[in-house]
Amino acid sequence: MRTEHEMFDLILTIAKNDVRVKAVIMNGSRTNPNVPKDIFQDYDIVYIVEETKSFIEDKNWIHAFGNILYMQYPDENPYYPSDKENSYGYLMQFTDGIRIDLTVQSIRYALQHIQEDKLCKILLDKENRLPAIETATDCQYWVKKPTKEQYLAVCNEFWWCTNNIAKGLWRGEIPYVQDMTNYHVRPQLVTMLDWKVGILTNWSVSTGKSSKYLYQWLSENEWNWFLSTYFDGKIDHAWRSVFDMCKLFETEAQYVGEQFGWEYNQEEGKAACSYLEYVHQLSS
Repeated sequence: MRTEHEMFDLILTIAKNDVRVKAVIMNGSRTNPNVPKDIFQDYDIVYIVEETKSFIEDKNWIHAFGNILYMQYPDENPYYPSDKENSYGYLMQFTDGIRIDLTVQSIRYALQHIQEDKLCKILLDKENRLPAIETATDCQYWVKKPTKEQYLAVCNEFWWCTNNIAKGLWRGEIPYVQDMTNYHVRPQLVTMLDWKVGILTNWSVSTGKSSKYLYQWLSENEWNWFLSTYFDGKIDHAWRSVFDMCKLFETEAQYVGEQFGWEYNQEEGKAACSYLEYVHQLSS
């Protein structure tokens, strides 16, 4: 696998030798000082150009980055919006394990949006056309304090949607149960755990994409408890995990509520749990 030094040298050399490229910026995990460094971090690179058309019409130029194992052109996907005239991406996985998410952006578009991402870092500016930007920081991704209304809504959404899980498990509809759990119920639990981390850190950290860094602030017991809420395709395993999820959510929701002086609706949780127990018994 090529080293970080080799990759930056290659990325900048290609840009310097191509008169169409006016500047290079980087964002993502490699500019975030709080992200654990490892060999599989992507290189999120933006080449700022006068026009994107020539880069799109002849794509052979990207092979200068290495031997591509497979790749994706996200802006060619009909299911997603695109603005090819101003921004066009190449997601490249190379045979040596390196991945580059490369975007060519028009200078006009870049100047309009460069200040939006606080993790942006300028690597090259041939003609000094880019504005000065602050040192890269993940502050815009820090966990935000909830309002009381948000707290109550998260609690209500969690408990209300568990009835769908119960019915799905009784029917043996594991695909539906998985979706209902992971897209509707689990996000409320993760939000509550994020808020706990925010409280513990005085709202000064990000838990990362998909809250993957929660383990850094939760106790070992809490982290293992959280992991126990993930289940496979077996009905009995799912029931155990759902009950674990409910207990964990109640514990964390009470903690968060107490820290803000908000009353946690215990009756709502008890009612939802009693319905789960009722359906579980019917399934036995």
